[in-house]
Amino acid sequence: MFRYGIVGLACVAASSVVLVSSAPSPSSTPSPDAVTTTYDVLILGGGVAGIIAAEQLAQAGITDFMIVEGRDELGGRMRSYNFSGTTIELGTGPANPIWTLAKEHNVSVVFNDWEDLTFYDETGHHDFTDIYNDIGDAYDNMQIAAGTRVDLRQVDNNVRTGFRLVGENYNNKYAWASEYYDFDWEYAQTPEQSSWIGTSMNYNYTFNPDRGGFSGDDYLAIDQRGFKYLIQAEAATFLKPNQTLLSSTVTNIAYTDSGVSVTTSGGKVLHAKFAIVTFSVGVLQQNDVTWTPALPHWKLEAIMTLKMATYTKIFLKFDEVFWDSTQMGLYADPYKRGYYPVWQSLDLPGFLPGSGIYFVTVTGDESERIENMTDSQVQAEVMAVLKNMYPNKTIPEPKGFYFQRWHSDPLYRGSFSNWPASWYLEHFDNFRSPLKNVFFAGEATSYRYYGRVTPSSLLPDLPLEHAR
Repeated sequence: MFRYGIVGLACVAASSVVLVSSAPSPSSTPSPDAVTTTYDVLILGGGVAGIIAAEQLAQAGITDFMIVEGRDELGGRMRSYNFSGTTIELGTGPANPIWTLAKEHNVSVVFNDWEDLTFYDETGHHDFTDIYNDIGDAYDNMQIAAGTRVDLRQVDNNVRTGFRLVGENYNNKYAWASEYYDFDWEYAQTPEQSSWIGTSMNYNYTFNPDRGGFSGDDYLAIDQRGFKYLIQAEAATFLKPNQTLLSSTVTNIAYTDSGVSVTTSGGKVLHAKFAIVTFSVGVLQQNDVTWTPALPHWKLEAIMTLKMATYTKIFLKFDEVFWDSTQMGLYADPYKRGYYPVWQSLDLPGFLPGSGIYFVTVTGDESERIENMTDSQVQAEVMAVLKNMYPNKTIPEPKGFYFQRWHSDPLYRGSFSNWPASWYLEHFDNFRSPLKNVFFAGEATSYRYYGRVTPSSLLPDLPLEHAR
């Protein structure tokens, strides 16, 4: 499986990116005069959900569709970046059926061992394995207790309550870091912000084969074409040049019983019998896209009660490796939970040797905080933590520094969805439900795999006999 913090994987979303030159190109952006403006189906967003929906339509014999994408390439939150000559993955999200596509399109991956781990605090190396193991046991017990609550038809609560009810009551920096590694690094929000039952089911359906999940193994994508290559290569197997409209941001969706009209930032108006919206929860929660008529309260309430988490990987490039040779590092800050805690090296045999890349992950409120800072301010904080971790080494300034501002980007407004505590299934059903001829797809519409890279099938809900 793929872990949120892992370099190679990104979340399903509503945006995309230019096809890698080595991949067969499924389309190029036509000139405005060449674009037909009336279709059977409009697919809004060229991420995984949008591409898979298009593939399902094509397989059903419906080819009069158009994918409308705000970026200049397909891929959604599978977003790569050329960082000082090395392709790094900015996006996040474990995969399940995506693993089949990765193998089919020969995407290079390497096993990522989360237990190959070194511990640190503000004094340098400090082994807190005992607390780390205790927290891991408490996490397992908390998930088991969530299943018991479901069986007894008890109400949901937040994960913090679950930890307390199974006896986990640590309150020190080592427990903060250990708990973060088990939970926040996975869901990009704190235990207080997250559903006890929802996250436990989500974890089991993804990682635990005994409970219907796929696998407990974790792999890191190191393919220099970018992890997005797998969905771009898949798109190239069926998309025609006139079925994709890139660099076109949707600004308004007008819907009636008889059809849908979509307006882009360039002023183009597209019409269709149906539309499939794959925008992220964060985009739907903002005013970046307006609706005519306005969304009904039942739909808006469902959208606003779901949470959009932010997951940020901060990359540093150095001329020489000065850090430990383990794959992972866990830093326990004495003052603040989740303060630059999880470190990963890419300059390892089998990974990206010689790259000189070391990166750290922050999530949730910390991600949003650093997006309001300059790069130099964030770099100064990161370097101060590194100097705490390695007090007896002279650490040079990095030759490269980069992180993606997911929360601020109007095409994403975050990284992936997360269920809040006591989120009602009625809200979930309303979130997924169509709005006249507008249908909704993407990771947030998945009961089992929200927050994951997973193709979301929506064709059973789309009346195909009327879409031709």
